[in-house]
Amino acid sequence: MSDGLFLTLEGIDGAGKSSHLDAMEALFKAQGRTVVRTREPGGTPLAETLRGLILEQPMDPLTESLLVFAARRDHIVQVIEPALARGDLVLCDRFTDATFAYQGAGRGFDAKVLSTLEQWAQGGRAAGLLQPHITLWFDLAPEIAAQRLAGARVPDKFEAQPVEFFRRVAQGYEDRATADAQRFVRIDASQARDQVWQQIKTALLARAVLAPHSGAAR
Repeated sequence: MSDGLFLTLEGIDGAGKSSHLDAMEALFKAQGRTVVRTREPGGTPLAETLRGLILEQPMDPLTESLLVFAARRDHIVQVIEPALARGDLVLCDRFTDATFAYQGAGRGFDAKVLSTLEQWAQGGRAAGLLQPHITLWFDLAPEIAAQRLAGARVPDKFEAQPVEFFRRVAQGYEDRATADAQRFVRIDASQARDQVWQQIKTALLARAVLAPHSGAAR
């Protein structure tokens, strides 16, 4: 990879991470960066088709995990790696941390199997396992997230899970953040939207991703 940057946003459903993507994209573009904005599952025609199956169709955890990593592999090959090779900034809503949090901690699937699938889908590169350079983790109590989601839209099969499921998912995220503290930046998502945005900008400045006095897109 040349000067490409891979930045991901993670958190349980209702944490509010996706609501800041427009502002983040505008902020980076204002600094002259070429931004490739994408999401998981999804990001390619094949991966978007698989996303529909993953979010809506009942299936056992192994089938679900295999589809997640199949979508991820296509996403990496078709979008993420080419963008990073060009020196672009990849701004991605969820990546592999979500799989360990949702399928692993939430659904109780074997983390060792997930690690093997991670090696298959993200390995095989001279630089080693493909991982984000920075992950913004929107940390929010599941009870608050459930209140935010109530009545917002027709829930997919994950959003419709009980609060206890999201407690396990939240713990899964915390475990991932503890294991890779250099990569993760915790964002207190319980605060007001403007305060969350200030946390994001402060974190990006601290990681030298943004230049000082950059535009304060909102």
